[in-house]
Amino acid sequence: MVKNLYQEGITIPVSAYALGERIELKDINLGQRISSSPLTICVEDGKYAVLFRYGAVVLFNMETEEEEDFVRKIRFAISDPFSAPKIEEAEIIFSRDAEESAYNGIIRLQDSSVERLQIVADVLAKSVILSYYESSIAEAFDRVEPFAENLQKKGKRFYSSRKLLEQIGNALLIQHKMVGRVEVGENPDILWERPDLERLYARLIDEYELHDRDRALERKLDLISRTAETLLNLLQGTRSIRLELYIVILIVLELLISIFQMFLWGK
Repeated sequence: MVKNLYQEGITIPVSAYALGERIELKDINLGQRISSSPLTICVEDGKYAVLFRYGAVVLFNMETEEEEDFVRKIRFAISDPFSAPKIEEAEIIFSRDAEESAYNGIIRLQDSSVERLQIVADVLAKSVILSYYESSIAEAFDRVEPFAENLQKKGKRFYSSRKLLEQIGNALLIQHKMVGRVEVGENPDILWERPDLERLYARLIDEYELHDRDRALERKLDLISRTAETLLNLLQGTRSIRLELYIVILIVLELLISIFQMFLWGK
């Protein structure tokens, strides 16, 4: 028999936070642990938190002040906290007879089992982390765009190799975090134990467009990296031509000096 955490027919708020690069889950010692994969905590009666190592936390049935208080309590376990955390909010309606679905921030579930809440938490956590990376990549686009515009409009290259290498490094780092830590394209482990929840998971990822957003980010990261590499190659090519020009000038100067000396000796 399924153990429900909430009564039939009620509606609860749920909020997902992207807080930092990583959360050290082993250091979290708040409330009562319900599950370790993913880490699920009963903070107090009717209020739950699901935490993910890649820096996301999903909070169920908490007021704004309670959410902020919980985030403050776990801040010590967050590595490289974001200066401006991302937040996504939704509502969950529990109805035994309803078809499970998600639309426009409203999620309908047939029961309030831990496993169903963990499925919701997994999708919302990935969604809010994607939102953070989407903002980061938009900023990266803004930094690379002036380089390309200068090249197109003026034919000049007002950029340094150091800045271009930084852009390539940022793109590679975001790509590594998405693939190695967040695993947006991977199904949660809970589906191995509860394959009956695959349909709910599929509907949630479709509503939040996780796969489409993940592919779009990959394309943007590739474009940023290739653009920066192209500009870097142009810069290196320019330096190579400049070096060759200096060598030619030195050779010409040496010839002129030799000719001048021969002229003096001839007198």
